[in-house]
Amino acid sequence: MAKAFGIVTSSPEHKVEGMQDYRPIGAFSFLGRFRVIDFPISNFSNSGINNIQVYISSKPRSLVAHIGTGRHYNINSKRGRIQIIVPNEDLVNPIYNTNINAFFSNIDYIRRQSREYVVIAPSCMVFAQNYDELLQDHAKSGADITLLYHKVFDAKEGYSTCNALTLDGEKVTGISRNLGDEDTKDIFMESFVMKKDLLLDLMFAARETSSVYTLANIVNAKCGELNVRAVEHHGFFAPITSLKTYHKANLDLIDVDESATLFGTDWPIYTRTSDSCPTQFYDEADVKNSLVSNGCEIKGSIEDSVIGRGVTIGKGSSLKGCIVMAYAEIGENVVLQNQVVDKYAKIVHENKILAEADAPGYIKHSDTL
Repeated sequence: MAKAFGIVTSSPEHKVEGMQDYRPIGAFSFLGRFRVIDFPISNFSNSGINNIQVYISSKPRSLVAHIGTGRHYNINSKRGRIQIIVPNEDLVNPIYNTNINAFFSNIDYIRRQSREYVVIAPSCMVFAQNYDELLQDHAKSGADITLLYHKVFDAKEGYSTCNALTLDGEKVTGISRNLGDEDTKDIFMESFVMKKDLLLDLMFAARETSSVYTLANIVNAKCGELNVRAVEHHGFFAPITSLKTYHKANLDLIDVDESATLFGTDWPIYTRTSDSCPTQFYDEADVKNSLVSNGCEIKGSIEDSVIGRGVTIGKGSSLKGCIVMAYAEIGENVVLQNQVVDKYAKIVHENKILAEADAPGYIKHSDTL
C-alpha cells in the first residue's frame, strides 16, 4: 500500500460551455459508461492509495450520487475511504475559488491524515497513471515536489486554459499559462507529489502571498528555493477544458489502438454500473466505427459516434461525429453532425443540426427540439 493519501481537485479554472451548467467536469459522462472522475479515482485505487479526498467546487449532487461510498472503486472500507468535500462557504467572487482556499476550508481533514505523502490529481483530465511508481520515484530522487507533465505537439489547440512547465532537464524552473504561441509544450497535468507537511507549508505561503493563489502559483514562486522535478507521462492524455476537447477526447478513443494506451487489462477503470437489457439493433440500423452502450434502441445510422445508455434513435436518422448522452431521444429522419447531446434531450421536430468538428454543437440537458 502506498504511503500516501490522495486528493482529487475540482479544477474550477476550466469552463466547459453548456455542460457545466448542470454538473462539474468530473461528473461528465465519458465514452457512454464512465464519468471523468472515474479516471483519477481508479488511478489512486490501482496505485494502492485508499484514502482519497474529492473536492467539489459547485453543483455537487450528481458527483456525490455517482461516487457514493466508493465501493465500486475497489476501496476497502477497512483500509481506507473516500471523503467527498463540498464548499462550506459562499464566495463573493469566483476568483477566490482556488484549490488553496478549498484546502484551507478543510485543513483539519489534511492535518489528520496519517500518511507521510500526498498525491494530488485533477478531476478534469483523462489519463492512466501509476501513482505508486511515481511516489517511489519521487522518494528516491530526493526532490521536494514531483510534477507530472505530457509533451504535446498541438499546444496551440485545446490547451488554452492549461499550464505548461519550463524545464531544465528534469528540473522545473517555472509553471505558466500556455499562451498557445508554440506547437510543442510540456503541459502540466495538475498532478503533484510531495510530503503532507510541505503541502501545509505551501498553503500558508500562498495565503500570505495572495488570496487568489493556486497551488501551481505558489510552487512556481518557490521553484528557486525548492527542488521541483518533473516526470513525463506517456499514453493517452486528454484535458477536458472545453466542449471541443470533450468532444475530441471521446471520439479519439473510438480508435482501438488509441484506447489501448488508456485501458489496460492490468489497470481497470472502475465506475458505477447499472443492469439493463442489451441494445437492440433493428434491421434498418447501420452502425460504423462507434461505441454504443447498453439499453439503446437503434433504428437509424450511426458513424464515428459515442452513444450513452438508454438512447433511442429513430428510423431514417443519421448521426456522425456525435456524443449522445444517456436517455436522449432522437426522432425519425433527424440528421446530426458533430453534436454533443446532453442527457434526456429530445430531438423530434428539428431534422438537421450540423456543426464542424473543431466547433461542435451542444443540445442542452432535457431540452426538446
